[in-house]
Parts: sequence; structure tokens; C-alpha cells
Amino acid sequence: MDHSAALKDYTPFDFDNGRWTRTVYRRGAGPAVIIIHEMPGLHPLVVRFADHVAAAGMTVFLPSLFGEAGRPVSPGYSMGVILKAICVQREFVMWRGGKSSPIVDWLRALAKKVHGECGGKGVGAVGMCFTGGYALAMMTEPSVVAPVLSQPSMPLRKKNAAGIDASPAEIACAKDRLEKENLSMIGLRFHGDPLVPAERFDTLKKTFGNRFEAIELDPKDAAPGPLKNPHSVLTVNLEDRPGTSTKRAEERVIAFFKERTGA
Repeated sequence: MDHSAALKDYTPFDFDNGRWTRTVYRRGAGPAVIIIHEMPGLHPLVVRFADHVAAAGMTVFLPSLFGEAGRPVSPGYSMGVILKAICVQREFVMWRGGKSSPIVDWLRALAKKVHGECGGKGVGAVGMCFTGGYALAMMTEPSVVAPVLSQPSMPLRKKNAAGIDASPAEIACAKDRLEKENLSMIGLRFHGDPLVPAERFDTLKKTFGNRFEAIELDPKDAAPGPLKNPHSVLTVNLEDRPGTSTKRAEERVIAFFKERTGA
């Protein structure tokens, strides 16, 4: 089935960092923001969020890392992506804490490229769910100045509930840059989300102090979604109406991108 309608307002291009090639979808004008999709892929509600960022005066870049670009979310599709792709692809790490996925190298290279093209103070980046920690690990690339961790779900195992999917060197680099460059980061989750344990946010708060802005939402305020517990703050469970807590969270993230990138 053709799912291209969801991305009809975007221009695709292939980006090769010398190791991997992925298709990236671009829209807008102004400083760059890289939006890294969640499971099961670059679905229409990720695109909706990107539309809002572009409308605020930034250039959005949507890399398609796995799944079918534009295909809507469904339980069967999500499980198929997990079983057939993510669990066996060398680009990704699912289970272990203390290290980032190799694909983050590709994302860093993309950030450097798009900053050179779009200018501004730097690049914003948001990861979601499976990719939630990627924006933190990307901070070893100097152009990344506005990292957002939306429902960071890795590593998965309970014994790693407090873990972060970034290496000690990446975490140290982020801490150093946050202080020396007067930067900050945002994290988002719903209370009670078993995929994003409270212990993980506690680690982020202890590690980065007041440089980490935690946005933790009441699950009662979430739009209905396919999971028992609300999970996707900026996409599936976003109640896209003015004044709702999830909409205010989205507006805060967009304002953060504008401020940090100079849009």
C-alpha cells in the first residue's frame, strides 16, 4: 500500500554518512530540527508534530530509520517492526544500558550537514520512545544545542530501569556542554508509563540537575491510544486542542527549539 500522502508536503533525499544510507524528509525554512521517529516508524502523527515545528519557523528533517514512512500505527505493524527489523539490525541497541546505538553516528553527521545548510545557533533534536535517548547522545556533535528526550524507553530490561542509552563519555560530554554553553534539555513522560520508569527520570535529574527540564504528565490528560498506558507524549497521546496539558507540553518543546536554535 502507498503511504506517501502523509509526507506529501515534504521533500525526500538520501543521506549517506559513509556507513549507512537513510531517506530523510525535509520541510520548512529556518534553523534545523531533527525529529527522530518512534516505533513503528515515521507515522502520520510524527509528521503532524513536525508540521507544527515547521509552522513555527524552523526546517524539520525527518529521517526514516525503520518501518514504512507514512504508514499509520497499528499493533500488528508495530510488532512486525520489532521482530523483523530492530532486533536484528546492527544499527540499533535494545537491551543494554551504558551505550548508544551505532545509528547515532549517522544522526550526528546529519546534524552537522543540516546546520551547515540552515544556519542559526545550532540544531534541535528530539528522540521518541525507542529513539528517546538519541538526542542526548547526539550532543557530542557541537551543532546540537537543543536536545529533547520524549518518553525515552531504552534500555528495556527492568534491571536497567534507571539506565540511559548513552555511554559515559557521551553523558560527560553533554554535562560539560550544558554548563559551558549554558544549554539545557527537556524530557517528557506520562506518570505510570512502564516503558519509561520513574527511575530513569530520577537518573536524568541527578545527572544533569537544573539543566534537565522534566515534563511529567497525568495519564488522564492523554488522548486515547493503542497501549494500555499512555506513552507517546508528542504524537499518539497528544490531545491536539488548545489548553490541554499535552498541547502545552508540545508548545513548550517548540518554544525551546525556537529559543535555542535562534528561529
